[in-house]
Amino acid sequence: MTDIAFRTLGRSDLAVSTIGLGGNNFGRPGTLTHSLEGTTALIETAIELGVTLIDTADVYGGQGLSETLLGEALKGRSDRVVIATKFGHPEFDMGILPGVAKGSREYVRASIEGSLTRLQVDHVDLYQMHAPDPVTPIRETIAALNELVVEGKIRQFGHSNFSAQQIDQADAAAVALGRARFESAQDEYSLLERRVEQDVLPAVKSHDLGFLPYFPLYNGLLTGKFTRTERPTDTRIMRQRPHLVENAPWSVLEAYQAFCVEHGVTMLQATFAWLLAQPSMTSVIAGATRPEQLEQNARAATAWTPTANDVAQISQIFG
Repeated sequence: MTDIAFRTLGRSDLAVSTIGLGGNNFGRPGTLTHSLEGTTALIETAIELGVTLIDTADVYGGQGLSETLLGEALKGRSDRVVIATKFGHPEFDMGILPGVAKGSREYVRASIEGSLTRLQVDHVDLYQMHAPDPVTPIRETIAALNELVVEGKIRQFGHSNFSAQQIDQADAAAVALGRARFESAQDEYSLLERRVEQDVLPAVKSHDLGFLPYFPLYNGLLTGKFTRTERPTDTRIMRQRPHLVENAPWSVLEAYQAFCVEHGVTMLQATFAWLLAQPSMTSVIAGATRPEQLEQNARAATAWTPTANDVAQISQIFG
């Protein structure tokens, strides 16, 4: 067990660890977590470390495989973690209700049943809309999610990849309906991807949402493992997104590394610390495929408490 802190998600009573485990690698070919054995080893490490938030989606791994592996790995101990999953990704077909809008009541209800079956649980702690549905009125989606709360199939619900305007509209719709509101927002956010600072994060703060960043380490570039000349080949970024390494702002990253050396911290420690110092930040969701990676993340997140000036300096380095 590490000394991981816990924060409350939005206005809810759902407490989660400040470091979350992303499930997008469960079932991914070419990784240790492609198998049940590898996934189970990672989940057991998370429980041992006190990493309670595990975030997945129905589309991860392809056709629900991530949820299925997570359900098997957690069998008999799902009460020891906070399970978050997602529905309604516009670019993937889960094979249910073809042609039905993914924010519709019919689709939402069908999706949760599939997730509950694969996860082998009677409820999901945080059920997230993976992306906006341009067809279905948000009022209909909110009403459907509220039905699931009343029925005990989900505890809280959140959204992902919403614009600031969509966040405003969703909250206004829930208030007008007199129903429970979205409690969290999940968007890409890192030192190398800060567009949410323009208007999404202010909207999140305005509506008292919890914020959950994905790709917080920018596919590994912010771990300190990569340099202008050293690029580990046995990594996901080199296998799938080598262009991110080729086009990385190395002068900026080298200035960041110099800051870390000056302050006696690793780049990984500084990156987690900077993120956790941002407004509305609830938990930093980072993927892992090996127990030692998860342990490094968990320990890095509690290793350094930066001053306000430290946080400002890091922000300034990245501009």
